[in-house]
Amino acid sequence: MIRQNQRFLTQMYILADALCMLVIFIGAYWVKFYSGWLPAVVTLSFQDYFMWGTIYSFVAILIGFYAGFYTPRRKKSLSADFIKIVQVHMVSFLALLSLLYAAKEVHISREFLIIFIVANVGILAFYRIILKKALYSLRSKGFNKKYVLVLGAGSVGRSFCENLQLHPELGYEIYGFLDDNLQEHVPIQRHLNPIVGKIADLDTVIRENPIDEVIIALPLDAHGMYAQIVDTCDNAGVKVLIIPDFFDILPARPYFDNFAGVPLINVRDIPLDEWSNRLLKRAFDIAFSIVAIVVTSPVLLFAAVGIRLTTRGPVIFAQERMGLDRKVFRMYKFRTMKVSDLNTSDTQWTVENDPRRTKFGAFLRRTSIDELPQFFNVLLGEMSVVGPRPERPYFVEKFKEEIPKYMVKHHIRPGITGWAQSNGLRGDTSIRDRINHDLFYVENWSFLFDMKIILKTIIQGFVNRNAY
Repeated sequence: MIRQNQRFLTQMYILADALCMLVIFIGAYWVKFYSGWLPAVVTLSFQDYFMWGTIYSFVAILIGFYAGFYTPRRKKSLSADFIKIVQVHMVSFLALLSLLYAAKEVHISREFLIIFIVANVGILAFYRIILKKALYSLRSKGFNKKYVLVLGAGSVGRSFCENLQLHPELGYEIYGFLDDNLQEHVPIQRHLNPIVGKIADLDTVIRENPIDEVIIALPLDAHGMYAQIVDTCDNAGVKVLIIPDFFDILPARPYFDNFAGVPLINVRDIPLDEWSNRLLKRAFDIAFSIVAIVVTSPVLLFAAVGIRLTTRGPVIFAQERMGLDRKVFRMYKFRTMKVSDLNTSDTQWTVENDPRRTKFGAFLRRTSIDELPQFFNVLLGEMSVVGPRPERPYFVEKFKEEIPKYMVKHHIRPGITGWAQSNGLRGDTSIRDRINHDLFYVENWSFLFDMKIILKTIIQGFVNRNAY
């Protein structure tokens, strides 16, 4: 199959999206005014509705274009495409509402608008996913290939090659390597990824062969060659991507920042550093916590009465935990153990059949009811509904010396539940596995990700077999 021109593909995507949105408009109009499923009072003509539908389509395509939705998305995942569709159409819908307000158009049906936007997101996402799956299938069978030339046959270049071969659906094929150290890299599999020349042969190789992209995977001491390599590729119209020799210390999606006019790589890009994201998460935390406290108030009363009747001591147990920016706060729980000195509770790990537990306390821990008072910590701003679980300062000091990147989780508020806990990493489970999940959450936070974690937590239930 001849590789398609990207500009033509972009035009086809735009045309297909525009036609799809107009078809959805007609469908939404039929559902509202002609299906008989909903009460229909026509206050505007079809021509007026069609005009606004056309305006919406134009606005959505314009926003999608500037948001990068129509740039090459071969390397993007299905979830990334879905999120982009939701973002584009939410912004477009707000723009449409603003235009309706400015035009003082108060007679348009709200039910029609809701049907239209929901159908737009759902159907466009469905058709894009089906299209992407079809392209995955074609590329896996060898169609629409793109060829990659790797500069550097060392460990970085080989690692990239091995990873790329695990994803045939992307449609990339390694043409070969260029490397000056031929003797050192002779063991490379010549029949799969041969060393086709030296770095100095770059211009000849990319001009005489169908190379689409060049990957620079050279060591740091070859930095002086980069400018000439980029110039050579630019003159030949070939894209260049650089794998830094220190890529193993970078996050999955490094962020480029600008500081004093100098471009910098932000090693730890955290979405919640953005004030808009923090505001959204905080508003949700407050609303969710208030609802949770009201809904679970009978359970809270039951637990308080049960503790008071079965053991002596306070109902609430407040324990120091380390939270946002390494600040210590007092986290609330229903007391599930016999009263002991602070040194024991702050430094001793809970074990199976722990003699300090009360019978009623064991029930509270296993059902996670003991965690419910933490919604008050959320209201106080010390915790979030979703985030890494906070740990006692004593164990933080211990783990930060033993587990790499352990302290990174303190860049955000700790949570009642988290990505690790929703994947079964609760109680007596691997601390390293939990931290890996926490780091993924910190670097990949989104509002939809929080919703997914909450939903997983609810579906899986609150019973914890590892809670001792």
